[in-house]
Amino acid sequence: MIPFLHLGRLTIPTFGLMVATAMLVSFYVLRADLHRRGIAQTDSGLAEAFVAIPSLAGIIGAKLYHVLETPSDLLADPLGQIFSQYGFAWFGGLLAGFAAFLWLAKRNKIPLLAVLDAGSSAAALGYGIGRIGCFLSGDGDYGIPTSLPWGVSFPNGLVPTTARVHPTPIYEFLVSCVIAWILWKLGKKQLATAPHGLQLPAEAATTDAASPGYVFTAYLILTGAARFLVEFIRINPRSFLGLTNAQLASLVSILAGAVLYWRIRKP
Repeated sequence: MIPFLHLGRLTIPTFGLMVATAMLVSFYVLRADLHRRGIAQTDSGLAEAFVAIPSLAGIIGAKLYHVLETPSDLLADPLGQIFSQYGFAWFGGLLAGFAAFLWLAKRNKIPLLAVLDAGSSAAALGYGIGRIGCFLSGDGDYGIPTSLPWGVSFPNGLVPTTARVHPTPIYEFLVSCVIAWILWKLGKKQLATAPHGLQLPAEAATTDAASPGYVFTAYLILTGAARFLVEFIRINPRSFLGLTNAQLASLVSILAGAVLYWRIRKP
């Protein structure tokens, strides 16, 4: 794999490069969704804020969550653990990014469920593109050994292995693209069934699909299910009931999506 690109004296981490690419793509998708929903014009600068600030918060949160998972390693080498170029926990990034997203929605006086619906496709696609960075850098997010023809080894990765393993970041990228497409289509259906705008209260919606939060509900369930399943072939350590921390977080995501759907569902 290629953890770094060397351009003369300039060294560019491929993980950071793909995170930046994910932020850029997410920006364009979010801007388009905010515009089609009538929440913000394309030149308002709102999409930039809703991508840049949660992304930065997510990176910080992912790193902090990872290092706090192993306090003994953190105490042994605090600077090395905090400033290492690998070791980012998905759940920590989700919590911090989501908190920043909530703060921005409140600050700009945008109905929360409406902006969460608008950001769902962008979040799913951005996550998938970011996983390509994990693949290129070989940072340990790969899977267990496999004899399948598409198995990959990472002898030059940040966390090297010479065994042929499942390229789980590629799996997640492909699934994330499919989820983002589904969410975009659900948003289109939401628009079609709520022709007078999507910022109406849930009780004013004529169908489940028109209810604010409908797309976000699908995001929570689909992304949670995808991450839960891929963890079975990942090398992450098991904890409670033989599940990884990411699987437990995924179950929380699925449950939250189910509860939200129950709350917005029309009788």
